[in-house]
Amino acid sequence: MSNFKEKLPLFQSNDVQISNVVNAVWSIANTLRGAYRADKYRDVIIPMFVLTRLEAALLPTKDEVVALYKSNPNTPEKVLENKSGYKYYNTSSFTLENLQNDPNAIEENFIAYLDGYSCRVKDIIENLKFKEQVRTLAQSGRLFTVIKKFSQIDLSPSSVDSMVMGYMFEDIIRRFSENEEAGSHYTPREVIALMVNLLLIEADEELFVDKKELKILDMAAGTGGMLATAKSYIRKLDTGATVRLFGQEVLPETFGIGQADMLIRQEDSDYFVKTDTLKDPDPFPDKKMSFVIANPPFGQSWGGKDADDGVEDAVKRDHNLFESTEGQQGRFVATPGTGDAQLLFHLHGLAKLEENGRAAIISNGSPLFSGGTSSGESQIRRYILENDLLEAIIALPGQFFYNTGIGIYIWIYNKNKSPERQNKVQFIDATEEFVPLRKSLGQKRRELSQDNIRHILKWYDDFKENDHVKIFDKEEFLYREYTVMQPLQRRGWITEETIEKAKSVPFLAKLFDEYQYQELLEMEPRSAKDEKKLHDFEAGKAKQEAILDALRGGITDDSYPNFESFVQVIKDLLGDIKVTPANINALALAMSEMDKTAEVIRTKKKDKPNEIAGGIVYDKTTKDSEIVKLTEDVEDYFAREVYPHVPDAHYWFDEEKGYGAEIPFTRYFYKYQAPESAEKLLEEFYDLEAELQTFLEELKHD
Repeated sequence: MSNFKEKLPLFQSNDVQISNVVNAVWSIANTLRGAYRADKYRDVIIPMFVLTRLEAALLPTKDEVVALYKSNPNTPEKVLENKSGYKYYNTSSFTLENLQNDPNAIEENFIAYLDGYSCRVKDIIENLKFKEQVRTLAQSGRLFTVIKKFSQIDLSPSSVDSMVMGYMFEDIIRRFSENEEAGSHYTPREVIALMVNLLLIEADEELFVDKKELKILDMAAGTGGMLATAKSYIRKLDTGATVRLFGQEVLPETFGIGQADMLIRQEDSDYFVKTDTLKDPDPFPDKKMSFVIANPPFGQSWGGKDADDGVEDAVKRDHNLFESTEGQQGRFVATPGTGDAQLLFHLHGLAKLEENGRAAIISNGSPLFSGGTSSGESQIRRYILENDLLEAIIALPGQFFYNTGIGIYIWIYNKNKSPERQNKVQFIDATEEFVPLRKSLGQKRRELSQDNIRHILKWYDDFKENDHVKIFDKEEFLYREYTVMQPLQRRGWITEETIEKAKSVPFLAKLFDEYQYQELLEMEPRSAKDEKKLHDFEAGKAKQEAILDALRGGITDDSYPNFESFVQVIKDLLGDIKVTPANINALALAMSEMDKTAEVIRTKKKDKPNEIAGGIVYDKTTKDSEIVKLTEDVEDYFAREVYPHVPDAHYWFDEEKGYGAEIPFTRYFYKYQAPESAEKLLEEFYDLEAELQTFLEELKHD
């Protein structure tokens, strides 16, 4: 087999002529003015385009299928499919052309025509909610015209092969998806081109041997554009491998479009499934994928009040299964914050890859760094890095997508890295690789040219550092978080000022709430519950005043340099007033300050977590944390970063919670730009002042 990498990069053909048909379809949309808003034209145009193609393919065998069905309405589906030559059929005698013979009954007959399709097409019609549009079209007097105009477009397979048809359908989806909901299911074609080329350029050649079946999954498939593009590119390699596409999509409309695209391209639509990737059972449990390519939704909730029903429970069950089987079953090693499911989709994709499989998954910046050390996000990144699954991250410019201007990232995963890439992660800063669009499409103002894609692929394939490329050991992003505290050295005072501070101690403040108390006093009548609250506040006020009066009895100009002694003084002042040791300690903390001239508190006890050998007690109010990379010696780090500022600091490490991972991509490409000098800024100020003065003088003389 010839080296398929020599054929890269691949681009979609620019010589495929689709404009005539697409423009004809676009012109049909003009007939919908008045009955539909422009952003709703797609609700009619896309289903009608699909039906026109599906019918055109069936016409050569339609009469035979109808005759067979009429002779036996119980004819098995498979028999009718075999007769039609496709994975679908229509048993109605109506066609888009002969429907025009009876304009007065066109709505009724068109519904009968739709009902004549087999289950696969009926599912598409249902998911696209097209029957609702039929009523609207009929009531507005536009149904006949729309059917007539579509019947005049030749989409027969003999005139338009499946590849060209795919290009047409993709272009129509794009044209009619550039408004408010664009981007929720449509990834720009050139971004997909880059992703597919990135997947292929480091792919295992064993994937492309003759007769090999390549399986490609998109678990957030939208309308299926990524899958279709990936297949069309791989076909160009001409390796002899066959390609099977697998898609998962939860939204009915986008699923319907994707399912239609599969039928139009003569793909096996059984593997394009309407399912919730996070909630529902895996629809392909016995399949492992050669490639995963996906653009999961940004900021989609998987838990809490904004999540779809059942998703949170399903995700937690999967996580528990992963933990209980030590990763042998389940997908989710951890769960990120409930407001963003992106990393869960990444984990799903990784779980579906075969042993030499690769994945390209889009994200925004959040999955790179969000969450603290013990958070789910951090632990997912840690899992990915420790298992050496992450091969590269490519940063693309902002203003690339139709519904968001933010920058995006492509994560490249590889379960079988080449030797030179093992335990390495490559960063590519491609944020300056773009050409401006002549006309904005939503928030999309930029695109990748073929030269931009070539540059990125060359940087990726060369695997050498330059201004745009950084290469790191995977440990660069793994770290330990250390808890840091200082010895307990506090000086206490009993003055009016410190007693005022004591009022903010939570247990004391909760005893009496003046606002709530006044509300209860004015309430007539009061329930038994409110009456009890009132009495509790009155008792609390008495206790609060007793505590404050007791403290005032100890007012002195002296200070207390030993915190333990200060706690005892407060305890003695409170006498018989019932206050827990923890709350007495809280009062002492509020009425004292850290003072390095105060005595260091020591104890002989060894069983408390805030004490170390030598008996020093550490001050929890000084608790801080330090992040130390795995590649760095902790003592060297503290000697450089901490001890010069806090010489008596001490650190602890929690083995269970202290390991984490963060990928601060932009930090590694940051370029410092010095501000203008003061002299330059002053000069600019004087120039502006002179311009303003001239402008004011001109106004006076006008």
